[in-house]
Amino acid sequence: MFKSIAAAAALSFVAIAAQAQPLTPYSSAAEQQAAMSARAITSEQLVRLSLERIERIDRAGPRLNSVLALNPRALADARKLDAERRAGRVRGPLHGVPILLKDNIDTADGTATTAGSLALKDNVTNRDAPIVRRLTQAGAVILGKTNLSEWANFRSTRSISGWSGVAGLVRNPHSLDRTACGSSAGSGAAVAAGITALAIGTETNGSITCPAAMNGVVGLKPTVGLVSRTFIVPISPEQDTAGPMTRTVADTAAVLTAIAGTDPADPATAEADRRKTDYLRALDRNALKGARIGVLGWLDGRSPQMDAAYGAAVEALKAAGAELVLIKGPPPEDLNKIGAQSGEALRAEFKAALNAYLATTPPAVRTRTLDDLIAFNAATAAETPLFGQEIFEQSARQPALTDPAYLEKRNWLRTRSREILDKLMADNKVEALIAPSGGPPSIVDPVNGSPFFGSPSTLPAVSGYPHLTVPMGNAMGLPMGLSFTGPAWSEARLLSLGYAFEQATKARIDPGLVPSLAARPEVAKAYDPR
Repeated sequence: MFKSIAAAAALSFVAIAAQAQPLTPYSSAAEQQAAMSARAITSEQLVRLSLERIERIDRAGPRLNSVLALNPRALADARKLDAERRAGRVRGPLHGVPILLKDNIDTADGTATTAGSLALKDNVTNRDAPIVRRLTQAGAVILGKTNLSEWANFRSTRSISGWSGVAGLVRNPHSLDRTACGSSAGSGAAVAAGITALAIGTETNGSITCPAAMNGVVGLKPTVGLVSRTFIVPISPEQDTAGPMTRTVADTAAVLTAIAGTDPADPATAEADRRKTDYLRALDRNALKGARIGVLGWLDGRSPQMDAAYGAAVEALKAAGAELVLIKGPPPEDLNKIGAQSGEALRAEFKAALNAYLATTPPAVRTRTLDDLIAFNAATAAETPLFGQEIFEQSARQPALTDPAYLEKRNWLRTRSREILDKLMADNKVEALIAPSGGPPSIVDPVNGSPFFGSPSTLPAVSGYPHLTVPMGNAMGLPMGLSFTGPAWSEARLLSLGYAFEQATKARIDPGLVPSLAARPEVAKAYDPR
C-alpha cells in the first residue's frame, strides 16, 4: 500500500517550488502554511510530497528508517482540511500541515502503537491520545508514526539509540553512520531530513533534546504537567512528557500552543490550562536584549568541537544584548547521586506504569505484564540480536510504589533537583541557564559502544522543569545544539530566548545525507592526498 500511495504522488518539491517560491523539503511549517494561504499548494499535495520523500530517502536511497508506520487516512484528512480552507475556515497555524508522532503514542487510525517492540505489533488501540486530539483539532494532519529506541531506550544498559525490533536502526541524515540519538530518534531524523516540518517526541531524560540536537533541529521538553501523557506508552509519571521537535523555534511554539492543556485523566496536568499561553504570539526576536543568562561550563573540555561551537554561541548571545553570568555547576557528587537514584526510581515507576498501560491494550496483545515481555524477548531472537534486557529484569524486581524506601528516594530526587536549579538561578539572578546540548553525534558502534560527551538533561528531567535545545553550530556538518533551561512553566520565555538566538545565528544546516564523513571532499582528500 505504501508504494502505491507514493507512486501516486506525481509531484516534487522542485515542481511545487516553481509555483510557490521558496518552498523546499526543508521549509518550515509556517512557510508551508503561507503557501497554502496563497493557494500555491494544498494540504493534500503536502502529504503526497511527504509520502514521496519517505519512499525516496527513508525506505530507499539513504534508508533513514525514521518512519515506522503511515496513517492510512492522511490523504483523506488533508482533503477535508483543504475543503475547510476553501470554505473560509482555517483553524490556525497548523491547519493542513503534516506531522509525525513517535510510535509510543496511541492513535485511532488503525495503526499499531508498538513502542518499537514486536510484542506490541498487534497493539491497534483505536483510541487517540489527548495530545493527538489536540493536534487534529488544531488542523494538523497525522502523517504516521516514527521509529524510536525500543521501549524509549529503557530495556538495556547497552542499548543502541534509535534501534527497534520492529523497524531497525534510525540513521542520522547528516552522516548515516552516526547516531540519531534517542529515544525520539525517528522524529528528529525525519524533521531534519525534510520528511515533515513537525514531529512529536517524548522524553523521560534526554529523549527529545538529545535527538533534536544531534539531528540539528529544535526540541522542547516541556514542564512535566503542561502536556497530557494519557495513552502514551510510559516509563515514569514523575518525568515523562511529550513535546515538539521541529526545524524552527516558531514551529515548536505553534505546536506547543496546540498540545498544552489540562487532561482530567492525567492529574499532573491540573495546572496546565492556567499556565499555558499562546507561545507563538509570545515570541520576541529582541528577547535577548537585557536578558540575564547563566553560562554553565560543566561540559567544558570533553570535545574541542563542542567547546568551539559553545564559545561562538556565547559570543552571539552577548552580541544580541544578553548579560551573561559564568556559573560553576553543582558538585559532581550531587549530579552522580541524582543520576543513580533517578535510575533506581524510574525502574520502579516503569514496572507499575507499564503494567497499567498493558492492561488497557486490546486482547490481541498477549504480553499483559512486564514479566510477559521479559519472557517474550527471551523467546524472540529478533528482539535481542544486539543487546539484552537488563533494565526490564531489574525493573521486574522493584518494589511497589507504596514502598517507603521508594517514596523517600523520589521525594529526595524531586526536592534536590529543584533546589539545585532554583539556587543556581536565584543566587546568580539569572532567568535561564545555558549549556551545550551535547557533542557532535558519534559513530554507531554495536561492539564497543559510542562515546558520549555528556548532556545537561538530567536536572530538568528529574525536576520536571522545561528544557529547550536550538541548533548552535556544527563540526564538519555534524550538528550540535544549545540548551536553555528555566524554572517550571517558563516555556514562553525560554522559547523567546531560543528564538532570538536562532534569528541571530541561523545555525541550523540542511543534512548532507552522506554515508560517512569520509565522503566529504575535504576528508576524502586528506585521507588520500595522492
